[in-house]
Amino acid sequence: MSFSNAKVLSTEPLDNKEAEWAKLVKLTYTDAKNQKRTWESAERTTRPHGSGIDGVGIVAILDKPTGPEIVLQKQYRAPIDKVTIEVPAGLVDEGETAEQAAIRELKEETGYVAKVAETSPMMFNDPGFCNTNLRMVHVNVDMSLPENQNLEPQLEEDEFIEVFLVPLTNLYAECKKFEAQGYAIDARVGTFAEGIECAKQFKL
Repeated sequence: MSFSNAKVLSTEPLDNKEAEWAKLVKLTYTDAKNQKRTWESAERTTRPHGSGIDGVGIVAILDKPTGPEIVLQKQYRAPIDKVTIEVPAGLVDEGETAEQAAIRELKEETGYVAKVAETSPMMFNDPGFCNTNLRMVHVNVDMSLPENQNLEPQLEEDEFIEVFLVPLTNLYAECKKFEAQGYAIDARVGTFAEGIECAKQFKL
């Protein structure tokens, strides 16, 4: 897939009244010395009532004869005006659990059908800036299933995603290559790759 047409055309201030997905808020709080302070924060407006989380990231690793490979994707992200290297991910819908959202999003974005293996603790993406959070859901993909042989993603009209695989053992090196090629590395991918390198270094 070519992303050559994807680019930011203009940037302008956005009033909270016009915002569909996020809003800015001013927090007043007391610090460790009981001093009153204020903080500017961003919040998603899409978190389902009573959910507690905004979205999920999905760790889908395929067991290949040549070694395990992780499912990644390329997607243009307007806030940074770059194509990013990401794991499949998405927002939780009303009434969904993190696990249900992960299975749905993986099918929609990649075509893979999977079963949940493990769910991470709640993680916060950038707590000094916003309250956005997520859970990482690890899934098992049975490659013997016909559905996983003939993939049929179900992308929305405004979604443009290229799915690809990277050997786990090469993930850190591949991240460096992608950055050199002008791609942005999503923190979830980069952190996962760092973890693999730490495991190698300390023989965990």
